Amino acid sequence: MGILTDSDLQPGQLLARGVSRHLRSLGFAPLEEFVPERGKRVDVIALGPKGEIWVIECKSSRSDFQSDQKWQGYLEWCDRYFWAVDTDFPTELLPEGTGLIFADAYDAEIVRMAPEDKLAPARRKKVIQKFAMDSARRLQRYRDPKLAPLPEEL
Repeated sequence: MGILTDSDLQPGQLLARGVSRHLRSLGFAPLEEFVPERGKRVDVIALGPKGEIWVIECKSSRSDFQSDQKWQGYLEWCDRYFWAVDTDFPTELLPEGTGLIFADAYDAEIVRMAPEDKLAPARRKKVIQKFAMDSARRLQRYRDPKLAPLPEEL
């Protein structure tokens, strides 16, 4: 498994990297491209030091944002929901009642804190367990790249 360079990544992936770096500096454990359930994939989910769960969708352009019709389905998987965009993004497009993060490939800044809507305990347990399983499987795949994928990883 080779090291990825900036030229290997899509614009949204570069934003996700900057967001993940910033969240890590705040004590969060970020995980990119998390699938909470079949048919949904969030750009970044982060588990905070107090067990809080944040979801961040990274949008690199107006068309990227306008083509995303699934974002409201992600609200049920987190305590706080954010958009991450670069400073040139037309932020007036973003829905009220969501958080805003300005990001680039190297770092990010929370511009508007998302309102908190705490997950139900059963949902929180499910998300944290899936977060842990996915993280462990990714680490194992990194350590053993020739490992055959499990059916749920296909």
